[in-house]
Amino acid sequence: MQVDTSASNNSQNNLKEERKESTRQAAQDIVMMTEAGARDPKNIIAKSLIIVICLAWSGYQLMIAYDPINSHIARAWHLAFAICLAFLAYPAYKQHSPPIWVNWTSKVIPSFTRRSNRRYIPIYDIIFAILGAGAALYIWWDYDNLVYRQGMPNTTDIIMGIILIILLLEAARRSLGPALAILALIFLSYNFIGPYLPEVLRHRGLPMDFIISDMYLSTTGIFGVPLGVATDFVFLFVLFGALLDKAGGGKYFIDVAFSALGTYRGGPAKAAVLASGMTGMVSGSSIANTVTTGTFTIPLMKRVGFPPHKAAAVEVAASTNGQLMPPIMGAAAFIMAEIIGMPYLDVIRAALIPALLSYLTLFYVVHLEALKLGLKAIPKNELPKFLKTLLRGCHFIIPLAFLLTYLVIFRRSPIASAMMAIQSLLVIMIIQRPIIAFLSLGAHKRAGTLDPNINLAAFIGKSFLAGIQDIWSGLISGARNMISVGVATATAGIIVGVVTITGLVGRFINVIDTLAMGNVVLMLILTAMTSLILGMGMPTTANYIIMATLTAPVIVHLGADAGLVFPLIAAHLFVFYYGILADDTPPVGLAAYAGAAIARTDPIKTGIQGFTYDLRTAILPFIFLFNTELLMISGVTETGRPIWIDNYFYISWIFFSGLIAMFSFASALQGFLVTRCSWILRIVLLFNTITVLRPGIFESYVPMGRVGLQITGVMIYFAIFFYQKYKLKKQRLLFQKS
Repeated sequence: MQVDTSASNNSQNNLKEERKESTRQAAQDIVMMTEAGARDPKNIIAKSLIIVICLAWSGYQLMIAYDPINSHIARAWHLAFAICLAFLAYPAYKQHSPPIWVNWTSKVIPSFTRRSNRRYIPIYDIIFAILGAGAALYIWWDYDNLVYRQGMPNTTDIIMGIILIILLLEAARRSLGPALAILALIFLSYNFIGPYLPEVLRHRGLPMDFIISDMYLSTTGIFGVPLGVATDFVFLFVLFGALLDKAGGGKYFIDVAFSALGTYRGGPAKAAVLASGMTGMVSGSSIANTVTTGTFTIPLMKRVGFPPHKAAAVEVAASTNGQLMPPIMGAAAFIMAEIIGMPYLDVIRAALIPALLSYLTLFYVVHLEALKLGLKAIPKNELPKFLKTLLRGCHFIIPLAFLLTYLVIFRRSPIASAMMAIQSLLVIMIIQRPIIAFLSLGAHKRAGTLDPNINLAAFIGKSFLAGIQDIWSGLISGARNMISVGVATATAGIIVGVVTITGLVGRFINVIDTLAMGNVVLMLILTAMTSLILGMGMPTTANYIIMATLTAPVIVHLGADAGLVFPLIAAHLFVFYYGILADDTPPVGLAAYAGAAIARTDPIKTGIQGFTYDLRTAILPFIFLFNTELLMISGVTETGRPIWIDNYFYISWIFFSGLIAMFSFASALQGFLVTRCSWILRIVLLFNTITVLRPGIFESYVPMGRVGLQITGVMIYFAIFFYQKYKLKKQRLLFQKS
């Protein structure tokens, strides 16, 4: 009896492809739910409505970048677009778990629950979208009169403010999950219940007109700094990332990473780290970063021997840390610069070394995992050639070069730099397809395979139209990606407003001080835990805004009470780092869920493993608070301004010694350097990490000076490395002789 092996193989291949597609779709669903809106209406009018509003939003943002308008009015239009699209693009509930009111309605209208909540826009969502946009645009419509009666809102002002706050909270629930909406509601309630709380949190309470005036009509609440930064800077960078992805830049970065690192041990995992770092610089979203690169990297990591949960965890750790990478840092860099009152480039300068240490140490962690698992590299003939891959898409480097050149060298504003980068990218998107088509025709002509009936003008014209279609898709994608950011910054503005008008920061300082009992380290641990807990299921940007308002001042104030001077930028980076780590922290780490969906593994197990990899990032904030040299800061002036280190040789030493210390820490956690490490050796490596990163602890006991202690620590690491290498070589020789 003969078996049709070809049919069997085809069946298996089809099954594999179906599984890949299902996992890819599951991961994409997570992104759509949390980033761009899961609704894709079948009705052409409804679909066109979303597309038109997205294009109008992108066009509006480009217009005000060229010709700025009043900031309050600009923020009102920005929020109007965001809240309108939130109701049109995000369903009110998940189809498989409708709320009670839907079940009640279905008894009267049986067809109500049969219609997919993701395939049509209910009439109530259209009404909410109009009301939300109208309430936001009321600021623009009656702006002159609002300025005239500032602080004395009339009945219409109060009604419109209440409508906007209620609909904004619902938009936040839909687009960001319940966490931020509930937190904002709790803070709003604090305005009213303040007189009835314990003394440590008590205040006299505030009347409704005062709350509405502050939250809605001024620029200290909803229309405050966070929404202003999203309007001025963030949209342009998100749009740039979306256009770059539609142009093919995202895939180019992944291909370059694989061609460069795929042939090394654990190559796919190392390529995942590099690709996620490059895409993370412009994407600003850990979940989207996980899906974009993870679709390619996770299956390959599994293929070379990584267990599914570790393959997903590597991608999650790499993608989450993408938000640490300058120049965007998940949009937090712009908000941080505005809140602190520090130039944007100084924020980038302070964040650079910790970000590089975190990423390069993840490379090292991946290498150690590959050694422990005994993994092999992918055969060279199965990977694209590096030089050919690099040159094939090198034009994608031009917009990034424009961005960095205008930011760093010419010191232009982020808006001007982003606009130059977008303009150069639009030119590339228009001409790249026609040029590729023309070169393809030339290659076919030289090979003698050119179709004589081909219409050259029509062929080139079709390629030109495809480039226009890429721009069209990028403008839509950029706007959809901004919905959650716009809603998040506006909702976080409610919390900032409450904190400002109630003086909650002073009360929060007292609470943390009481719990920490004057211990600075315990205070920092409590702050880190607060950031992690509040960050679960919440966008990093919103988490940072809240923590920057509540806990960053706590760090600076209580540090000063203990006789320590913490630069303000260090405190803000501290809470920012822990907000990022929430993306892969169980049980709500959304990036871990996306990675686990692709790897077909347990998301909790993935999150735990990813957080283990990210422990190297978790210790960095504690280090750079006490050792500000990692931020290139040598001290603080009397006015609180940082004193920057300008000696580039010393900066190079800070980076190198810090990297070796982080390698030492990673080896201690992994229990592996060249070979497995004993517990005694792991303790030595941990002690060595402290010696290099915090030499000030031992300066008074060892007369070697700060740099002398760091040099000693670096030498100890290399001594252990070469000792293990010698020991391994000796074992191999003995094995060969036996």
